[in-house]
Amino acid sequence: MATGTLYSICIAPERGQLKKEVSQARVIKDQGIENDGHAGPWGRQVTCLNLASVNKVNEERNMNVGPGEYAENLLIDGIDLVAVGEGGRLKIGSDVVLEVSQIGKEDHPSVVTRTLGVTLLPYEGLFCRVIEGGEIRKGDLVEVI
Repeated sequence: MATGTLYSICIAPERGQLKKEVSQARVIKDQGIENDGHAGPWGRQVTCLNLASVNKVNEERNMNVGPGEYAENLLIDGIDLVAVGEGGRLKIGSDVVLEVSQIGKEDHPSVVTRTLGVTLLPYEGLFCRVIEGGEIRKGDLVEVI
């Protein structure tokens, strides 16, 4: 079973905005992260990116993109997220379980692309549904289950 660490948690009150980092959050079953504009009864409630991907783009393009600037909710360190696959599950902390509903999405001229000139979610972002809710904190263990 692959394990990693929750590097950051990011939220924004509305869709189409870059997200701001928070140290902890409440994740609500069948909804998403409390106070995040993408929460709701649909398949893309929580978005996840691999920290290694962000670091690679930062290095290759001499950028300093931080947590939430790719519009992701969760940055996870130490797990190849794309390998988790659709239908795969991640357990975060002691209670939260996310199920991958989609990998990547249609690329469109988003605020991220316009701001940074590059985007990651359309190609390797995990879009997840919340199977079990609870509290998560920066630094929590992340497990593929």
